[in-house]
Amino acid sequence: MSYDRALTVFSPDGHLFQVEYAQEAVRKGTCAVGICGTDAVVLGVEKKAALKLQDSRTMRKIHQLDQHIFIASAGLVADARVLVDMARVECQNHRLTIEDPPTVEFITHYVASIQQRYTQSGGRRPFGISTLIVGFDPDGSPRLFQTDPSGIYYQWKANSIGRNSQTVREYLEKHYAENIGEADAVKLAVKSLLEVVQTGAKNIDILVITKDGSRTPNVDEIEGVIKVIEAEKAEEAEKKAARRTTSS
Repeated sequence: MSYDRALTVFSPDGHLFQVEYAQEAVRKGTCAVGICGTDAVVLGVEKKAALKLQDSRTMRKIHQLDQHIFIASAGLVADARVLVDMARVECQNHRLTIEDPPTVEFITHYVASIQQRYTQSGGRRPFGISTLIVGFDPDGSPRLFQTDPSGIYYQWKANSIGRNSQTVREYLEKHYAENIGEADAVKLAVKSLLEVVQTGAKNIDILVITKDGSRTPNVDEIEGVIKVIEAEKAEEAEKKAARRTTSS
C-alpha cells in the first residue's frame, strides 16, 4: 500500500507522509529569520531577485496582520497568502468582539489551528509553509513564534525557517545574547542571513518592530550594516594573524 497517497492514512511506523512532504517544501523555500530583543523584534528574509520587467513590490515575504503583528513565511507563497488573509480577518474579528487588540500568541494559535485542520481530513492537502509570527503584546512584551505544516507552534528567542535553516539556527545559537538591543538584533539578523545569501543587501529585507510601530531599513542602511560586519571580520582576522605570528 502507498501510504503517501492519502493524507489521513498513517504509515506503519507512524508517519503522515503528506505532512512530511509539506515540510520538505518549507526546506526548499527562501530563508527567514526572527530575533526577539528587549525593545524590538526583527524579521529578516531572503528575497529572490526580481526579473527586469517585474514589479518587486509584489514579491513581499513579510506581511502585516494587525497594527502590532507581522508574519514571514517560507515555502509555497500562494499558501502563505491564503493564511495571511484568514489571519487578518481573525485579527479584525477579535478587535470587534473583544474590543482589544489580539496577542501574538492568540493569532499564532489560530494560524497553527488552521494548519493542523488541513492535516486531518481527506480532499485537501497541508499548507506547504512554515511561519514566523512576531509583534508586541498589549502589555508591551515582544514575542516571536514559529508554526509548521503539522500545526505545531513554539515560542522562540531567535529562529529561522526555510532553506539552510539549520545552518542559520546554529549561527544564532552561537551569537544570540540575552537583553539584545534593536541595533544588535538588526546586525545579527543580517549576519545570519549572510550565511546563506551571497548577493548582499539587494536580496535581504529587514523589518524592525517596536512598541511605537515598525520600520523597514532601505538598501543603503542594510549595506551600511554589511560594511560594519565586514570591517569587524577583517579586524578579527588581523588579530588572529597577529596572535599566530606572536606564538610562532
